[in-house]
Order: sequence, then C-alpha cells, then structure tokens
Amino acid sequence: MKELTKAEEQVMQILWKLRRGFVKDIIAKMPEPKPAYNTVSTIVRILEQKGFIDHKAYGKTHEYFPLVDKINYSKFYLNNFLKGYFSGSFESLVSFFAKENDMNMEDVDELLKHVKENLDKTEND
Repeated sequence: MKELTKAEEQVMQILWKLRRGFVKDIIAKMPEPKPAYNTVSTIVRILEQKGFIDHKAYGKTHEYFPLVDKINYSKFYLNNFLKGYFSGSFESLVSFFAKENDMNMEDVDELLKHVKENLDKTEND
C-alpha cells in the first residue's frame, strides 16, 4: 500500500463517508473553493491506478467506491508515521505529545486508561 497525497486523502475521506459516488458527488462534499471537475477526476483516476478505489460504469459515467477501507489505511498510515518520526515507538509518541501539550500525570493516566479500554474492547470483539 502506498501513502496518499493530501488531495488523494481528501477524496478518499469523502468516498469513505459516501461509500459510492460520482465525481460530482465528491466535489459537492469538498470545501470552498471547490476544485475543478477535471482536477477531481484526475485524482480519482490516480486513486484507481493505486488500487484504492474502483468504479462501475454507466455508459460514459463512472460511479466510484473504495477498495481499501479507512481502518486499514489508518493502521498503515499510523505505522509509517510512528516509524518515520518516533522510531516505531508508541512510548516515544506519547512522551512527545505529553511534553508538547504540557500534560500532567492525571492527563497521562486518563490517556492510558482509554488505551487500555480500547485494547480490552478489541480483544473481546
């Protein structure tokens, strides 16, 4: 799997929410100023070449849908982020955010509580 550019990720975020959509549907969900139709169409074709989306043709019109789900891409992206900036260490990441956000021990304990709850929930599912 490849990492997405910001523009590609913006389109994917919209498709993940829509589940299926035409280029005009994607553009409708984008913030102002809206990009040109051809720009979004090009991004969609790139995403298709990268294997992130596919389409169903209705004559000359194409309806696009994700092939890669948001959770799998999130895991891939976060793992790359951890490797690239924190040597793959979750502890270094938490330490960095604790320092940058002036977190006290109570805040850190609350964060760890949420992590533990999510891990327990994942194990029970």
